[in-house]
Amino acid sequence: MSELPNSLEDAIAQSRLATQAALADGYTRLQVEFLFPELKHLLVAQDFLPVFAEYESRLKVFLADAGGAALARRDWADAPFKILDIGTGRAASLQTKIQPEDEIFLFVAPTSVEVPQMEKLCQEIGDRPLVILNPRLEDSGVVGIGYAARQIRDRFLSTIESCYYLRPVDEETAVFRCYPGQWEVWVENSGEYQKIAELPKKPSGDELDLILMKGNSQTTAGAVPTKKPSMFKSLQRFLKALSS
Repeated sequence: MSELPNSLEDAIAQSRLATQAALADGYTRLQVEFLFPELKHLLVAQDFLPVFAEYESRLKVFLADAGGAALARRDWADAPFKILDIGTGRAASLQTKIQPEDEIFLFVAPTSVEVPQMEKLCQEIGDRPLVILNPRLEDSGVVGIGYAARQIRDRFLSTIESCYYLRPVDEETAVFRCYPGQWEVWVENSGEYQKIAELPKKPSGDELDLILMKGNSQTTAGAVPTKKPSMFKSLQRFLKALSS
């Protein structure tokens, strides 16, 4: 059973194991999310990349745009895999981006703007496995591009399995999932995090509110959920170190 991580480094290590387990179980479209706005996506991706070590040149990595791809090529100059941008080009370019020798794919921090092109790329990828790392596909500030675009996004998202998810809802609450475990809700109480719920699906906002109300009443009544020392202080220190 996976525990709530104590640092971002621990979280990335957990996510690699969760991704390997999901791939071994036959999932081919996976998503990994660390929902911290301060994160530098290339640094997180660099720590996540060892999950693909065995693939070497058979891995292909996509960044959202040409600028991001150029930065990745600079930072990962010795990488054995190819680095491309998702782009918004014409369908003809898809054949050049997806080759028969490619075996697995990593998409780093795509936004909802890239979803139509991502869907086309995934059609070319077919049954080969892919992992989406730290997507921003549901960013309401970016998605405001009409009903048809939202339909594409929702249709595409419905094909993806979230194998790792870590989101601080606020300073006292976290939603967590580490495959093959269920979705979990953790709440801080007196300096320790308590797991107050496990669910088969990601909780919606209303569901989360009900869980938190119930969890607070259980704690008040003397229930003793699973506890873990507070993690977000150490996470914030780690994030500041990454940003410096």
